[in-house]
This record gives sequence, C-alpha cells and structure tokens, in this order.
Amino acid sequence: MRRRRGMSARLKLTLSYAGIVLVSGLLLLAAVALYLLRYVPDVQIPYFEVRVPNRSDLIRAFVPVASTVMVVLLALGLGGGWLLAGRMLAPLERIGDAARLAAQGSLSHRVALPGPRDEFRDLADVFDSMLEQLEAHVAEQQRFAANASHELRTPLAISQTLLEVAHDDPERDVDELISRLQQVNTRAIDLTEALLLLSRADRRTFTREIVDLSLLAEGAVEALVPLADRRGVAVEVGGVPAPVLGSAALLPQLVTNLVLNAIVHNLPSGGAVAVRTHSMPRAVALVVENTGEVLPAHRVATLVEPFQRGAERTRSDDHAGAGLGLAIVDRITQAHGGTLVLTPRTDGGLIVTVWLPHPYPVEPPV
Repeated sequence: MRRRRGMSARLKLTLSYAGIVLVSGLLLLAAVALYLLRYVPDVQIPYFEVRVPNRSDLIRAFVPVASTVMVVLLALGLGGGWLLAGRMLAPLERIGDAARLAAQGSLSHRVALPGPRDEFRDLADVFDSMLEQLEAHVAEQQRFAANASHELRTPLAISQTLLEVAHDDPERDVDELISRLQQVNTRAIDLTEALLLLSRADRRTFTREIVDLSLLAEGAVEALVPLADRRGVAVEVGGVPAPVLGSAALLPQLVTNLVLNAIVHNLPSGGAVAVRTHSMPRAVALVVENTGEVLPAHRVATLVEPFQRGAERTRSDDHAGAGLGLAIVDRITQAHGGTLVLTPRTDGGLIVTVWLPHPYPVEPPV
C-alpha cells in the first residue's frame, strides 16, 4: 500500500519540542510582566535629582530583550528538538530497516539494540523473536516441501519401474505385478492423506466440541489389537474420563497415531504398550508408554519433525510409514493449545504425553 508522504515523526517531535519551549518562555515573560511590572506606577517618580524609570520605561527596555530571548529559545528548541528526536527515533529506524529486509526475504537480520531495557528495546526484542520464529518456520516448511516431494516421487518412480519391467518382460507374473502396484499405490494414498491431515491441523479451522480422550483411547486400542497380536505386543488401556474441547476428526487421529507408533516401534517380540488418561483441575493428559530400544535424548528431540522415521527405532517393513505420525500428533496438539512431551525410558522405549486444556478448568483455592 502506497501512502502520500507526510511530515516525518522527527520533524513533528522537533516542532512539538520547540513549541513547548516557546510557550514556556512566553508564560515566563508574561508572568514577569503581569506580576512585577504591575506594581510599578506609570507616572514620573520624583526622587531628588535622580530620574526613576516608570512602567513605560521598563516595558520599552524589556520588550527588545524579551524578543531576543524568545528567538534564542526558538532556535534552541528547534536545534535541540531535532537532535533529541533523532536520538529517540534511531532505534525505530533500525527496526524499520530490519522490517524492510525481512519483507525482501532476508530473515536472518536482527535488530539487536544495545543498552538497558526500555520501550524501544522491548519492541526490538519482540521483533527479533518474531524473525527467529519466522526463519525457523520457513526453514521447516522448505524442508517439509523437499521431503514431501521426495516421498511423493518415490512411489511414482517405483510404479514406473514396475511397469517398465512388465513391458520388457511379457511373461512376468501379472498377479504379482498387480499386488506390488497395489502396495505402492496404497502407500502413496496413505502419504497423501497424512499430508492433507497435517495441513488441516496447521490451518486450525475446525469445529470444536467436547471429546473424551479415554473413549478415543479405548477405540484406538480395540482397532489396533489385531496388529498388536501379530507383532506380539501386549496393549493395556485405562484411566479416567478426560474431556477435551476440540475436533472430533483430528483428536481420534492423534490417539490412533500414538497407539500405532507405540505398537510398530517396539520390541520384535514380548513388547508392551500402556495407554492412560488423566484429568487435572486445569488440564487433561494422554500418556502412551511403550517398550523398545534405548533412544538417545538428541534423537528423541527430532522425532516430531516431519519425515523423521526414527532410524534407531525398531519396526517392521510392513509398517514403514512416511515419518509423519508424531509430526501429525504434534501439529494437532498445538492446534488445540496443548503440549507434546517425549521422554525416553531408561530401559528402552518412549513415553509420549499429550497435555491439553481442560474444557472446564477449576481454579485452585487462594
């Protein structure tokens, strides 16, 4: 949006400062004229042979000097106001330069105002923090776009390779080819649906209603029991009612992803998964704990990033997902104003805790 150029803030402050100085000087001179000269009579005052000046004489002597003083005050007000306004507005100029660089795409620049804390430093610090978040978000989106394009290109390339092999080898088993193509197509569809779900969670445009996490946990466990049985994983679910004000479509996906990840990324046999719900005065919690290999802390910190498959976690090839499970959980949690906490178990495995606001918070007694 292009605006017509107006008076600069520095000039406005300068004129304001000069006006205040000028008015102060006029008031002071007026006070002298009114409260001192009023006591001097305007007649000739006889005093032996000496002529004593009367009011008119004092006024004639006072006016030129007062005029000179006012001119000096005006000059000092304009000059001092210009310098003072320049020093005061210098931080805003640096913030404006940083904003213009950010508008041109340079998010690495920082204002970094030195000096003790004041309103301008607070504004600069908030602006720097915003730039850091924007830079991190843009970098994350760029990585996500690159990874997504790679993940989407992979099943297409596999399908093309299978078709080329079938074309070059007419005697190849058609049923086997169709089965492989179905597997590749299913993976591509699952990946696309996961990307769409991730986008929906980022937009945060969904209808909110009361949803009980304990019921969702029971439903997810019941649906995934056959998979857990095939992998030899014992699943336990329990807890108390945990109502949440959120999306009836996204929250079930959150719970399902957590339980599925806990089952898939587990021990080859004899593994266990525990799903619990808790209700606090001001928050509710969903805790999913599973056994597995020991995870280093630095690895756990990256598991919520998109396409991080957790190479150090045990899983079978029939459920080698795209690495979006925990990323989707994290985005859905953030969209509901909650917090996702990942804690590695000392004897192997992971504890995932989702904290969400309670729809009916109870304030603690004072």
